[in-house]
Amino acid sequence: MPPDQERRSHMFPFSAPTDKGVAKVANWAVIGIFLILLFSFFAQARSFLMPVTLAILLFFVFVPFRRLMERLGVGAIVTAAIVSLGLVVAVVLIGFVISGPANRLIENAPQITERLEQRFTEIRSNFRGLERAAEKIDEIAGGGSSPPEPAMPPGETLPDATLTGTLSAIPAPGAPQPPDQQIQVEVNATPETSTLASALDLGPALVGQIIFTLFLLFFLISSGDLLYLKIVQSFDSMREKRAAYLALREIEDSLGTYLGAITLINACLGLAIGLAMWAWGMPSPVLFGLAAFLLNFIPYLGSVAGIIIATLVGVFVFDDLFTPLMVGLTYLGLTALEGQLITPYFVSRRLQLNTVVVFLTVALWAWLWSVIGMIVAVPLLVVMRVLAEHIPGLQKFGNFLAGEDPPALEDEDEEEARELVEAGDEAEDAAQASAATMVLATKD
Repeated sequence: MPPDQERRSHMFPFSAPTDKGVAKVANWAVIGIFLILLFSFFAQARSFLMPVTLAILLFFVFVPFRRLMERLGVGAIVTAAIVSLGLVVAVVLIGFVISGPANRLIENAPQITERLEQRFTEIRSNFRGLERAAEKIDEIAGGGSSPPEPAMPPGETLPDATLTGTLSAIPAPGAPQPPDQQIQVEVNATPETSTLASALDLGPALVGQIIFTLFLLFFLISSGDLLYLKIVQSFDSMREKRAAYLALREIEDSLGTYLGAITLINACLGLAIGLAMWAWGMPSPVLFGLAAFLLNFIPYLGSVAGIIIATLVGVFVFDDLFTPLMVGLTYLGLTALEGQLITPYFVSRRLQLNTVVVFLTVALWAWLWSVIGMIVAVPLLVVMRVLAEHIPGLQKFGNFLAGEDPPALEDEDEEEARELVEAGDEAEDAAQASAATMVLATKD
């Protein structure tokens, strides 16, 4: 076979540009524009969509509880009130647990600030040699630049900028020249709003979204089977209605199993981390345990944030660097044990997802909806995977979302793909991979 012909045989099976091919390109362009507009809509309407999404996910979680209460003779409205009040009590309890350490932090703010400044000065003095070496390298690379400005003493800040000038008025024709007026304008270089003020500004909006979520959840649960009936009625044949109902029931089971297992595991992890922080002498170990419980709902990024926070607090609390390092390693060891052994053992393999897809999804929803987006990212992936298994034509997409052992597809695509990849893995380069997979390609 000539080299050009062989090279063309290795190319992807793209056909030559035709009218049909141009139409496909146009369709993909329309789909791309639609996705851009959709993500923009999600970002702009997040204040409304975040509580709606959270309420719907919680509705699927508590539907089995509503059915249980109905079998016990309790109405849907009473069950909705019990669930809503239970969530309110949970939020209040979390706030009560946080309030104690938070109040102590506020009361000890001057001492903490002084300690942080002292510790920062000590750490900076340890790296003074590196700073001098970096300055020498900059001088050599810059060829004798201007001398650096003198460093400010620790604890002092730059003064506010002051603009001084002379104001001269333009006299009217024939009028005497007025004396010059000296004016002084001060420009405050420091921001007017602090971080605490910004957090307080976000408080009413956060409380409003929580109230909206609870009210919507109350109406969804109190309506009984109304939502399910409306969804099932939208299909024509009895087979489609049954498939839609079974998909809703599987979403219930999957979300309930996943969130229930993850909540229990996170609670145990928070307890373990709180005890470990207490053993190391860290301040407010209860707060560390609660933070670990909440942060672990965010896959990957939550544990990384907890490790960084614990290590930084240890750096400013302890006089040496070995103890903060051990604090961070302890946090890392506990989260690694949870993520690599405990969670895979207790969470059903049917609910395990592709780790790369999970990470990208968490990052995407963090960009769109901030912290709430990172929390709802994995439950939304669980819902998407269940729907992909029940919607014809999306089984391959559900297979892509699956973890290491995805469910077998109805056709032979998975077996052929695995055989092809395993044959190509034995090759060292692209030419050998082409030869190794040629035999498999000729079977068709």
